[in-house]
Amino acid sequence: MDAEVVLQGEDGEGSWTLLSLSASLLMVFGGALPYVPQYQEIQRSSNTEGFSTRVCLVLLIANILRIFFWIGKQFELTLLLQSVVMILTMFAMLHLCCTVHSTNRVSTKQHRLTDWDLHYFWRWSAFEDYLLFCFGFTVASAVVTLLLLDSAMFVEALGSLAVMFEAMLGVPQLLQNLHNRSTKGMSVKMVLLWTAGDVFKTTYFVMNESPAQFWVCGSVQIFTDVAILLQVLLYSQDPWARPR
Repeated sequence: MDAEVVLQGEDGEGSWTLLSLSASLLMVFGGALPYVPQYQEIQRSSNTEGFSTRVCLVLLIANILRIFFWIGKQFELTLLLQSVVMILTMFAMLHLCCTVHSTNRVSTKQHRLTDWDLHYFWRWSAFEDYLLFCFGFTVASAVVTLLLLDSAMFVEALGSLAVMFEAMLGVPQLLQNLHNRSTKGMSVKMVLLWTAGDVFKTTYFVMNESPAQFWVCGSVQIFTDVAILLQVLLYSQDPWARPR
């Protein structure tokens, strides 16, 4: 009888470990999954109208800052790996957008980071300019973090700043949809996938007792997802249709 109880306990522990591992893997790669169909759609149509590259700006800044937050306050390694995967995903999206814009460009004039023209900030012609900006931002963040790493107030403020940027993730897309009066390239299914991911992410933060900044960020993202979902229902004649 005792042996049976022990075996049941071991089976339960093994199942929980497998479930925990699956949840961690989903956290690491789940945030990047919604961008796979969008990447494929842009690649197929050679049209970036339905995607705002400012989403990349928001996510790159948020995840670079989150990495430095982790240095000051070690939370789950899963969330650190998630940031690395998301940064690579955003670079892949930017590279594709630059390639498409280069192919479709009518004018030969290019806009570069070294022009120091704020009107074309984050609208540069070359992918290398985005890499250079992120490198400069990372170096500056590293210097400030190393100088103030012993300050608990700075570390908490850094974490709040990181998740604030992430919480604003959907805002560029929301504003672009509002400006264009269109959600071309989006569908209810796509937005529901985003929402499900943010709900799962927020639940993960709460269950794993992650720093409060994370679940507050997740809650804001869920509300933004719902707003974008309403836009898709309002602007699209057939919101459930596959984007064309």
